[in-house]
Amino acid sequence: MNILSINDLSKDDMLKIFGIADNLKENREQTALRENSVLALFFEKPSTRTRTSFEAGISQLGGKGIYIDSNTSQRSRGESFADIGRMLSSYCDFIAARLYKHDDIIELAENSSVPVINALTDLEHPTQALVDMYTISSHIKNPKEAKIAFVGDIATNTANSLMLAATKLGSRISLVGPKDYMPNSIYFNKAREHGLVYVYDDIKEGLDGANIVYTDTFVSMGQEAEADKRKEMFKDYQVNSKLLEYASDDALVMHCLPAHRGEEITAEVIDGPKSIVWEQAKNKLLLAKAILLFVSMQHE
Repeated sequence: MNILSINDLSKDDMLKIFGIADNLKENREQTALRENSVLALFFEKPSTRTRTSFEAGISQLGGKGIYIDSNTSQRSRGESFADIGRMLSSYCDFIAARLYKHDDIIELAENSSVPVINALTDLEHPTQALVDMYTISSHIKNPKEAKIAFVGDIATNTANSLMLAATKLGSRISLVGPKDYMPNSIYFNKAREHGLVYVYDDIKEGLDGANIVYTDTFVSMGQEAEADKRKEMFKDYQVNSKLLEYASDDALVMHCLPAHRGEEITAEVIDGPKSIVWEQAKNKLLLAKAILLFVSMQHE
């Protein structure tokens, strides 16, 4: 089984992954990976948390991770993702890929004989969405009581995956961004098939009743040339103390990191008492292990 998109997972699949994570957290007996399992991490984009969590995770499960930078591999000389998928799957038990184009990870997976995990593409970041919803579930036990406001750049890969995961699990999500700036229509319409998702440009309306306030960088990887324009576009959607006044009094703040204090979020908020950002980041290791165990069980 591959996890290229949240669309690949049912609600039950996500809950099974969360159950595995709970077992790991409580040190309960858990199905183990095959001895000496190997995870190939094929990355075109930089990574701190995703790479480290999967490398540490496979190691803690008794396996080994091999990091492959596309710039120092034969991909830099034009090798196809189809051929990369064929070869890596003949050496390794899993592949985690962080690629620029979502179509490329599909090509890689179609030619792989082992599970492929999307570690981020231009369209999705499914492992991050699993981390996010697991973290939320630690604070709001009933997912139907979670009211998420995603603020700022509502057309990111993170927003795409999060709106799918949230609605599948029964949570409400509001996408709050500038007037006439819309989320990816394919993901938005798919999320609407599962549950409640809304778009707002008015901050007060968008945050009304929100008990989770989530933001992400205003300038994603590959958008550096547009940095000044994007910072200006989203500046009014900075998550700060004033903005949080529109959310519920008990609202918690999330950010998938890396954070740019003073841009999409202020230091007083991300480092303040409402922030669960560091718990969210810590959970990446737990969910990396849970995802590897889950896909291994599906692959048996």
